[in-house]
Order: sequence, then C-alpha cells, then structure tokens
Amino acid sequence: MATLGYDETCYISGSKWRVHDDARPQPRVVTPPTASTQEAPGAAPSDAVVLFDGTDLSGWEKHDGGGAPGWKVEDGYMEVVPESGDIRTKAQLGDCQIHLEWAAPGEVAGDSQGRGNSGVFLMGRYEIQVLDCYENPTYADGLTGGLYGQCPPLVNACRPPGQWQTYDIIWTAPRFEGDTLLRPARVTLLHNGVLLHHDKALLGPTKHKVTTHYAPHPAAGPLRLQDHGDLVRYRNIWYRPLSDYDAS
Repeated sequence: MATLGYDETCYISGSKWRVHDDARPQPRVVTPPTASTQEAPGAAPSDAVVLFDGTDLSGWEKHDGGGAPGWKVEDGYMEVVPESGDIRTKAQLGDCQIHLEWAAPGEVAGDSQGRGNSGVFLMGRYEIQVLDCYENPTYADGLTGGLYGQCPPLVNACRPPGQWQTYDIIWTAPRFEGDTLLRPARVTLLHNGVLLHHDKALLGPTKHKVTTHYAPHPAAGPLRLQDHGDLVRYRNIWYRPLSDYDAS
C-alpha cells in the first residue's frame, strides 16, 4: 500500500500521533443520505438507526403507560390522532444525531400556539417546539424550533403550512454524579438547513409557564412526539449514536 503520510514529523501536542501520521487510523466510511423532497423522504445514512420508515409504528408506544400508539400511518407518514396521547420510541437515546421531517396541516386553523402545534422531546423531557409559525406570531420562546419556555431560535425558518420541513439535531445528554449536575444538556439544531441553535445549553427539562431546573435522570431516554391536538405529520425519522473518533 502506498504511503499516504509521514513518519518523521513532530508529535501533535497531547497526542501519540505525529502531524500527518501515516499510521493514524482512518475514520470509518459512511454512505451519506440522499436528500428529501416535498414529494418523498430521502434515505438515512448507512450507519443510522431508523425509528420510522413510513410503514408502521412497531418501534413506538404510548408515552403514558406504554402499549400500542394511537396515531395513524398512511402514505409514508405518521399523523397525530388528537386525544390519543403522545408517543415515544421504544429505543433509548443518549448523545446522538437525529433527523426527522414534519408538516403542519395544510388547512390553516387557529393562531399563535393553536396552529399546527406539536413537539419533539429529547430523552422524553426536553422539548424542541413544532409549530406552524409561517406568518403566525407567537411568544418568542414558543416559536418553531425554540427550546420551549427557555430559548427562542435564532431565526424563524418556517415553510408555508402543509409543506414538509426538516429538523437536524445534535444532542448531548446532561451528565450527573449522584445528585450533582456535572454538565447540562446541549443542542445544535438546523431547521430546513438553517441554524437555529448552536451548542446551546438547556436550563433543565421542559416546563409550561414556570421555570425549570435539573434533577438526576437516566443517561438515555426515548424520543417523544407530542399530541397537542393538531394534525401534524412526521416522516423519515432516524438517529445516529454519537461516539468520538477513536484515534486520539
């Protein structure tokens, strides 16, 4: 095999590897996803864990008490059935990259928080707001892509109601030692390819109309989708567990 690097350069500070070290292990190869369109979702990357592929909800359960979820599945998407309750994955997620697509109802009804409302809860506790905020004002920390009740998004990147929209999320779970918080949860979020939060620290789990604080909880939890009474749709949901490239 041809030599690609060098074996006589200086060592990188704090590392066992030289600059441009020929022996340094290569990152693994991953086939990237194909792009989604309004007509159809794209494919997940080759190392992703698919949570919803448009066919069934076998990987999901009711958030309140478990059991089969009451949402409907058709035409490659799932849709909220009002009053059936939130649903959650059976899979438990910690630090991860998450991709999902959602669409607010094409027929506009209501305003502010009463228009195309749902939510994506990381670890079942930390909500990223889903809302139709296309020409629909609401309170800033309840805007689409907001860390609900905590932090508004940098911008409003909503598409018109009825169109498919994307969330791409980088999630780092909080760390606890006993009852002590060592590190808060942090999130980076892109909405339709536009950055809304960059490595933003959360103040604690999501609450409504009150402030929040951390309390110890497990290191992993489900992805939860909210039934807020509106006919919001979801499709093409997958995640990739995050682990550091092991060549330090």
